[in-house]
Amino acid sequence: MSLLVIDNLCAAYDGSEVLHHISFDVAQGDFVAVIGANTAGKSTLLRAISGLVPRTSGRIALEGENLLALPAHQIPFRGISHVPEGRHVFPAMSVEDNLWLGGYHRRHDKADLQRTLEAVFMQFPRLAERRRQLAGTLSGGEQQMVAIGRALMGKPRLLLLDEPSHGLAPKIVQELHDALVTIHRSGVTTLLVEQNTQLALSVAQRAFVLQNGEMVLSGRSEELLNDARIREAYLGI
Repeated sequence: MSLLVIDNLCAAYDGSEVLHHISFDVAQGDFVAVIGANTAGKSTLLRAISGLVPRTSGRIALEGENLLALPAHQIPFRGISHVPEGRHVFPAMSVEDNLWLGGYHRRHDKADLQRTLEAVFMQFPRLAERRRQLAGTLSGGEQQMVAIGRALMGKPRLLLLDEPSHGLAPKIVQELHDALVTIHRSGVTTLLVEQNTQLALSVAQRAFVLQNGEMVLSGRSEELLNDARIREAYLGI
């Protein structure tokens, strides 16, 4: 049984449809990437899963449960953590307090939450060093670590990542690559939206291409990496 099933999904902003009849599934343990140009609808897809944009038709189900029936604030309780584009850390709060917020819905199990915090610090040692520092004083790469770590504090069954490499230096992108691989290997099912096609196809097992709100191509990552259409359109080769 698939962990996430999206069937014939349409979504709109201000009455203008952005996603057109999207269908795919994500199995437990999968790492799936969504690639495409700006305005393709990639971020809207993740926001639709999280209940942050109106879904006009179709179905989104997590292990058979209809997510369309839930308000957005209930989605994390179902095991979905969303790392938004632009990080959106709380700048006037410490790194550690930002992380604690990610586990708010697990606050009644403080011992397990503390263990998760230590696991996040093991994944991102730089955050442990800066745990008392205000998040707004961190570099862009460090803020991205906070955003991902905050999502991991929810112990997600499904991790949604929206353009995590945006604005980062190449060295930090490589660190991000390694972190995403490690997180997935730890058992976290991952759905990645990423304009950096090389990064996306190097970490994901499967991928599909969105173009003007429609799925136009899908397959194994290595197949897409060697597809002449992908190489020309997104890799400049």
